[in-house]
Order: sequence, then C-alpha cells, then structure tokens
Amino acid sequence: MKRSRMLHLLVALLLVMGLGTPVLAGTLEDIAQKGELVIAVQTQGPPFSFVDKNGERTGSSIELCKLMAKEMGVKVTFLNYDWDGLIPALLSKKADMLAADMTPTLKRAMKIAFSDPYMYTQTVIFTKPDSAFKTIEDCKKPGVKIAVLLGSAGETEAKKFTGAEVKTYKGGGPLLIDALLKGHVDIAINDRSAAKGQAANFPPNSIRFIDPPLAKEPLSFAVRYDSMDLLTWINLFFLHANLNGSMEKNLNYWVESEDWKKDH
Repeated sequence: MKRSRMLHLLVALLLVMGLGTPVLAGTLEDIAQKGELVIAVQTQGPPFSFVDKNGERTGSSIELCKLMAKEMGVKVTFLNYDWDGLIPALLSKKADMLAADMTPTLKRAMKIAFSDPYMYTQTVIFTKPDSAFKTIEDCKKPGVKIAVLLGSAGETEAKKFTGAEVKTYKGGGPLLIDALLKGHVDIAINDRSAAKGQAANFPPNSIRFIDPPLAKEPLSFAVRYDSMDLLTWINLFFLHANLNGSMEKNLNYWVESEDWKKDH
C-alpha cells in the first residue's frame, strides 16, 4: 500500500511539473506540415532585400532564406514591411521569422530571439560629396540636422550627438539619401552596407562616407521566443553555410562587391 501510494504521488508530481503531458508541436513541425516558410523582410533595403529591375524580390537575406527553404523542403513566402513593421509582424505571428539587416540589440532582444550573427557591419555617417562636413567632429556641432530610420541603430547613435536636430523617417533607407540630397538634412546615419546598396538607386557618387565608423554591429535573423527549435535550426544552417562556402559566396557578391548592381 505504501509503495502504491508513493507511485501515485510520483505520477501526480510529474503531471504538475508538466513531464507527464504530451510534447507540443514546435514551429519547425508546423512549417513542415504546411509546407511553407513565411518570412518578414524589408520592402526596399538593398543589398539585403529589394525588388530588382525584373520585378523579382532578391538580395543577400532573400537568397539566404531561399537556401533555408530548400534545405527544409518547403516553399518560401516573403512578406514585405517597412523597417518599423518587421518586429510587429513577427510578434503577431504573421511570419515565422524575420530576415533583415537587423542588429541584435539588448532592447530588441527583450521582445524577439536573435540568431547567431551571420555577418558584421558598421554604423556610419554619410553626407553629400560637396558637403562642408568632413569629420565626425564637424558632425557633432550643435544644430546639425541628422536623418535616421525609426527604430534603427543609427537612431540610437544620433541621440549621442548633443544639440543635434534628429529627423526620424519611417520606411526604408532610401528615404535618408533622398532627404540628404534634397537638403532637408546635413548628414545621415545608417548601416554602411545598406547605405552603399541603396545608393545604387541614385545618381553615381551621390553620397560620401565619413570615417571612422561610429560602431561595429553584428547582424542576425530573428524568431519569436516560442520558436526556439527554429532558432536552433537557423544557427545550424549558418554553421553549414559557413563550412560549405555558400555564406562567403553570398556576402562577397551582395555586400562586399557591387557586381549585383549590373545583374539586378
């Protein structure tokens, strides 16, 4: 009787701890069952995500995600959002994951779970070629007008410029270059790779970078915190992509060179 009672108590304890309940299906199983990987991407953010001259969505992040879907054996669907709409789309479960040139900041990580970094970039200041702003010290003078994207690393850096007039834009990086060329601002702050890629939509030599960079930033993909199985898979994918050379090939073409401009 005593042994039987102890057995019943043990079973009850396991049930309370959740160890006796069935394991719930994870995000990876959901993706496999529906045969589709849904990804939130930036509407126009070359060289990471954009629609090219042939009307096709492409870019560094897009091509990496196509490889992911191929490895999963499912189709891929891209949902296009402005920068500030990416995280809400993920949290509202409209997308399985987020793939953009996003820095895994501690503040963002309070809401979403980031993968291991797949590359590193720089947060930089840029201006017009004939601008009087030549150094970072010039840019830190009171009254300087700075263009940044809402919720970006550039917005965080701009807040460190005492006395500056920070103008925040909602949308994609090309808005910063447009504001700069139209004389609405003196300088802009953004990711170097993104600014370099977005400048392809403007006349040659439209912008000039001011070095040194303000910060070196990692870039990551992201999922919800209820999708840790998918996060583990993404990290493993990055590992394999680095080992087989596909990551290096992608970044050399899309980020390190400008070869993609003539092709897309």
